[in-house]
Amino acid sequence: MPNLEEFRVKIDAIDDELLKLLNERMSYVKRIGELKQSLGAAIYRPERERAIINRLKSENLGLLDQNAIEAIYGEIFAVSRNLELPQAVAYFGPEGTYTHQAARMRFGAMSRYIPLATIEDVFKELANKEAKFGVVPIENNTEGAVGVTLDCLGAYEELKIFGEIYMDIHHSFVGINENIKEIERIYSHPQGYNQCRKFLESHGLNAVEFVPAKSTANAAHLASQDKKSAAICSKIAAKIYNVPLLFDKIEDNAANRTRFLILSDIITPKMNHCKTSILAHTAHKPGGLSALLENFKKENINLTKLESRPVKAKEFLHSFYIDFEGHIEDENVKRALSGNEDIVWLGSYLKEC
Repeated sequence: MPNLEEFRVKIDAIDDELLKLLNERMSYVKRIGELKQSLGAAIYRPERERAIINRLKSENLGLLDQNAIEAIYGEIFAVSRNLELPQAVAYFGPEGTYTHQAARMRFGAMSRYIPLATIEDVFKELANKEAKFGVVPIENNTEGAVGVTLDCLGAYEELKIFGEIYMDIHHSFVGINENIKEIERIYSHPQGYNQCRKFLESHGLNAVEFVPAKSTANAAHLASQDKKSAAICSKIAAKIYNVPLLFDKIEDNAANRTRFLILSDIITPKMNHCKTSILAHTAHKPGGLSALLENFKKENINLTKLESRPVKAKEFLHSFYIDFEGHIEDENVKRALSGNEDIVWLGSYLKEC
């Protein structure tokens, strides 16, 4: 029967072979990157990455599950992209926020990350060509849409939605004082606080002073300096600021998810399994919106989101943020939107599974 050392020798041999193969893979990646740059082609091709993942999942006969395959190859893809062309990614910060975590999921450890104070700052950074990609939150299935993101999408028309990321959101209760009876303040972003009210009530913490923070990461930082406090934040923020974890996964909704957008000035080419986002300014009269929606129905286009937003420059008028399945260049989409001059195309991008 093999002993522990024999197993370790076998693993070392496999690691040596993996490293050799990864370097061989990267040599082809670098050559592809040089070819793409000479042709002016896009470095980031999410449909190609999706096709590789799907192929590997279909051929997988081992112990790795689908999530493991996505995690491993997600990092390989991110390293490959940076080898082809180093990537700068702006995101709604600071470091340790859920947006930071979402950006890391897609762009990996090697990308250069630029944390910014506001969502609009991310749009400005991209508009000024200081970063190629930006990541911002767009909606949460508990709290609803992020209005600032919707407004910025309409204001920065030169930028497009390049992709989307869905991420499960888990809040933790952290603090340097393990005795929760001594806690006098709870730091949290208001949205995170509101998503954990049942936990606070069940532990007798709902009457404790709530101190709003700019972000959940900022909450962790404040709690790291205040022995009479605790914070509601992500695990990554608690780790960054070295604040002990007191309770894990305290959110009221176990299915709490946030959708993030990837922004860029890159136009995604027509492909299958796309989603398109638009901003529609409909006629201010009865039936203005229903006429547009009827066109979608006639063309058998599935709407996945409809959100009303006030037009701040015009009193009591509204525009509508709409997500639907399909690409802006699809013939049925062209027909559905024809004759509607007050449509702002926000982007077509590969739909997350």
